[in-house]
Amino acid sequence: MLFNSYTFLVFYAIVFVAYVALSRKTAGQNLLLLVSSYVFYAAWDYRFLSLILLSTVVDFFAGLRIEKGNNQSRKRWLLFSLVVNLGVLATFKYFDFATESFCQLTAMFGLGLSIPMAEIILPVGISFYTFQTLSYTIDVYRGRVPACNNPLGFAVYVAFFPQLVAGPIERATHFLPQVLGPRNIRRVDLVIGLQFVLLGYFYKVVLADSIAPMVNQFYASPSRYGGSIAWLANVGFTVQIYGDFAGYSMIARGISRWMGFRLMANFRQPYLAASPRDFWNRWHRSLSQWLRRYLYFELGGSRRGFAITCRNLILTMLLGGLWHGASWNFVIWGGFHGILLVGQHAWMVVRPARGNWHLLQGHPGQLSSKILRLAKIMVTFVLMLIGWTLFRCESLSDITVTFSRMFLSPLADPRWLSFAVPIGTAIAIMLVIDVWKEKIKSELVFLRAPVMVRWSVYSMIVFSLLSVGFRPTNFIYFQF
Repeated sequence: MLFNSYTFLVFYAIVFVAYVALSRKTAGQNLLLLVSSYVFYAAWDYRFLSLILLSTVVDFFAGLRIEKGNNQSRKRWLLFSLVVNLGVLATFKYFDFATESFCQLTAMFGLGLSIPMAEIILPVGISFYTFQTLSYTIDVYRGRVPACNNPLGFAVYVAFFPQLVAGPIERATHFLPQVLGPRNIRRVDLVIGLQFVLLGYFYKVVLADSIAPMVNQFYASPSRYGGSIAWLANVGFTVQIYGDFAGYSMIARGISRWMGFRLMANFRQPYLAASPRDFWNRWHRSLSQWLRRYLYFELGGSRRGFAITCRNLILTMLLGGLWHGASWNFVIWGGFHGILLVGQHAWMVVRPARGNWHLLQGHPGQLSSKILRLAKIMVTFVLMLIGWTLFRCESLSDITVTFSRMFLSPLADPRWLSFAVPIGTAIAIMLVIDVWKEKIKSELVFLRAPVMVRWSVYSMIVFSLLSVGFRPTNFIYFQF
């Protein structure tokens, strides 16, 4: 069931009316949410509900045993949770990739082993809810959150339908108390939720989906196009993936806010980042924080010297890339970002007094400082664009062909204008909104505007949505 479908709108309207009717009955609301979440997920494939149930049962009881056990049993139950969750994730997401890679490796040495592929279907959202349940058991083990003794509430925490299939990845310390406690739906929640929902649909349906055909057209046969279109198509994908994923996150936050829940902000103007580290503090923040807290810090973080820090950054980003998909292009993409972070870390070590990515000596004035920041934003954007090109390519040969078109072929291509106008329009609209948010230091840009401006913008968004129409296209991050 897709957010951008009339089926979902009817589904949510029914759930919301029933939810309001159960006001001040937390258990009843949670039961409704659990049943609704399972129905929502079963609309994709009911068979994979068993995996969500498995994660729920395993981690609910593991949390209780970890809290009550001695040091030895606590470690065993944590290990049990890790093995079950990561084992399921590895089986369904990485088994075929590992098998195929092993066969290719043996072929390089002339052995030519052939192992039949299992052709396992990837369950929607498995990476998201697996990381969410793992964060719970790890936090219980670390003493950051008490074990949940309410099975209904815990099941809702795992399967909450607005963020089940594409996040944000919520931590138990933030989201579980909201599930277990009473919720009050206030007028301000309805108003804030309305902005999130309208802007989210606008990002996905109007901006991202309008650019997708051009990006797909280029990637269907990249060798047919000149360098200008290669660059434009990848700028288009840079905009598309932001509109698609940020749009989903905003819709999820909006419909959750209408029910009294506050999900974390998964994006914070990522293309206004002035360095690779700044980008990852702004993009897919729930995953970035998860990787930093449960992987990078566990490896030692930056506490064990320069070389170990660089190793930890590379390993964290490689695994972050692999989290996105079972393909070498994602591994390369993760490694690319790891190298960028290592480079930035090395720069900060060499010039610690200059802070984060300063390129000029002395103390620049206000104008020079703004020009410097703009230059850093532009450089960072180009680096992120190169990374998104690696992300979008589906094979190593695609990477070779695409980058050869971008960097080695002539820029001239008479078809460039048909790509430039819609892509340029979309990125301009996104930049206006993001610069506005950055300027007022708030994501509630429309609510801070005068009433006439606010409702004029809302009216234009609704008109554009009605003009384009809902097209039930998958969100990009559903495949992860």
